[in-house]
Formats: sequence, structure tokens, C-alpha cells
Amino acid sequence: MGSLIRFGVSLPIELLKNFDILIKKMGYNNRSEAIRDLIRKSLIEEEWKSKKEVAGAILLVYNHHTRELVNKLLDIQHDFGKLIISVQHVHLDHDNCMEVLAVKGKTHEIKELYYKLKSVRGVKQCELVKATTGKKVK
Repeated sequence: MGSLIRFGVSLPIELLKNFDILIKKMGYNNRSEAIRDLIRKSLIEEEWKSKKEVAGAILLVYNHHTRELVNKLLDIQHDFGKLIISVQHVHLDHDNCMEVLAVKGKTHEIKELYYKLKSVRGVKQCELVKATTGKKVK
């Protein structure tokens, strides 16, 4: 991780108590680990506000029996092929499928892909998970 620096933080006691309860529930060993993750999350949010390259995942759940739905989803994926690194297709049950698209590209292009997929009639769930390429976040 490189060199570390220690610094002090002043917080209201109730806020700290609530934070300690939360990080214990989440399985953190100490406050430092939890604070590092919060900082990274904020830095990733900032990356997504820039015009730089980012990474992420788009999760879809849909009924594959819905007329023309699969073809529409595939057409959109082909239109945005340069952004899609990988697709994982999972059969949840006889009717429902889940796909996870790993994506990398400019934020506005990934969001455009996400909105197009989300708006297709028959998609039950569509979520965008923002991630980093790792270049700026340590």
C-alpha cells in the first residue's frame, strides 16, 4: 500500500458510536479500513463525474420468454460492443435470466448503454454498479 500517514478526526460521540456499530456489522476490523473504503467510494464517484475512462457492471434481470426482448437486448449490446468487456448469462429459473455486463469506457457512453437497456420493455431490473479502472484509486 505504500507509506501511511496518521491523522485525527473530530466527531460527535453519537456519530462515532453509530459508525462503530455499522463497521462491526459490516465486518471491518478497525475504523481505518472502513474510512479507507469510504474515501475510495467518494473518489470513484468523482471519477464517474469526469470524462475519463471508468469501469463498472450492468446487471439485468428479465423473463426470456417476453417477445423480442432477448433480440432487443442483444442488438443494444452489439451497438455498444466497444464498451462491453464480458457478459455473464445465468438462468435463474425456467423463465428468468440474469446478465451481468462488465463495461469499461467513458461515463456518458456507459450511462447511455445502461439507460437503453433499462428502458427495454420486459426488463424487470437493471442496475449500474460504478467501479474504477484502478488507475487513480489506490
